Amino acid sequence: MKKNSLLFVLTLLLLTLSLSSLKPGIKPSRSIYQLTVYHYKTAEQEKALDAYLQNALLPALHRQQIKNIGVFKNHANDTAADKTLYVYTPYTSLNAIITVAEKLKADKDYQTAGAEYINAVYNNPPYSRMENILLQAFPLAPQMELPDLKNERKERVYELRSYESATEKIFANKVHMFNEGDEIGLFKRLHFNAVFYGEVVSGSKMPNLMYITCHENKAAREANWKNFGEAPEWKKLISMPEYSNNVSHIDINFLYPTAYSDF
Repeated sequence: MKKNSLLFVLTLLLLTLSLSSLKPGIKPSRSIYQLTVYHYKTAEQEKALDAYLQNALLPALHRQQIKNIGVFKNHANDTAADKTLYVYTPYTSLNAIITVAEKLKADKDYQTAGAEYINAVYNNPPYSRMENILLQAFPLAPQMELPDLKNERKERVYELRSYESATEKIFANKVHMFNEGDEIGLFKRLHFNAVFYGEVVSGSKMPNLMYITCHENKAAREANWKNFGEAPEWKKLISMPEYSNNVSHIDINFLYPTAYSDF
């Protein structure tokens, strides 16, 4: 997408989100999250991405006071033809994304450290494709929370879920189920270590929501979901007719944080 087109889309989204914050019950302090997904195939591309993110992008974002940036790889990468790396960045507003991008262009240290990635040639790119997803935090989970995990990072399971709905109205019903229906509260009571919950405001699969829960390992993840499925609160919630058929498709990715990820 050309620069002017991207700025137009971001400006339009900013206006939409600003107007939505004026509605009753919507907190103006809801964070904006950017989820960048890199698709790659080779070990050389993975090495180039790691070097760029660890040595150039994250230090530059830290200099701009952007904190708690997550960089995750897929547990399935060892056998997958389409390997994925996720960069999660929290922002205070949609306008901050535009501001940060402009500052990166003027950051000489960033330009130097990221030169190999920035100046990659057409027949040797550092990734196959890159996608950006923008999300707005849920009303009752307006800010991210860092997970409380102490074990080895490679063992952890950061579960990224995407729930699609058939229509915008049905999607709003699923968001209501998380918030007013207290699905968020149940996750919290069962210690799922959720990093964020967000409504996708720009992405390739809409309408949908996304969230990440964190578990020490695969066994802990299985035990947590078993407890969730057996919880009386969930059984009551899932049996309520007003919440029926509000999810049409689910995507699940099991991730782990890189050594240089902020969390």
